[in-house]
Amino acid sequence: MVLAHGAAYDAASWEQQATVIADQDATVIAVEDISPGAIEDAVGYLQDDGISDVALVGGSAGADGILDLASEQPDLPDQLILLSPNGTVEGLGDQPKLFIASEDESVADVSSDLAETAPGDQNEAKLLPGSAHAQGILSSDQAKPALDAILERLKRFAKP
Repeated sequence: MVLAHGAAYDAASWEQQATVIADQDATVIAVEDISPGAIEDAVGYLQDDGISDVALVGGSAGADGILDLASEQPDLPDQLILLSPNGTVEGLGDQPKLFIASEDESVADVSSDLAETAPGDQNEAKLLPGSAHAQGILSSDQAKPALDAILERLKRFAKP
């Protein structure tokens, strides 16, 4: 799994979630540079290490970097999990996609729209109570439901 932070965060901001995800026998890399090229480099590192099932998880600006990369290389990620994205789904592949946002944040409707319009039939929008944005959801009272949704998606769509 590659984690791409939002603009107000850094790679270390994923520490708590990365630890929980790694405890589920996943390999996790949090990137400091959230450009599509840096995210692609992290995917390459995992693939070079023999990991063939790669999920990309991003919050806000990191989600947008992931959307840019996945639009350019639709077969690269096996799954996308995006918190408060504000990009487009044009050019994406059919891989499963989960869009998470808070009901009262300004981009909540974007997550619902992206889930409806993205290619593939394994797309879902999860709108949680509150107004926290992106990774802020993971430090709000909705942290557990958000992390549970991420873990469930990872498990459900992992390659055997």
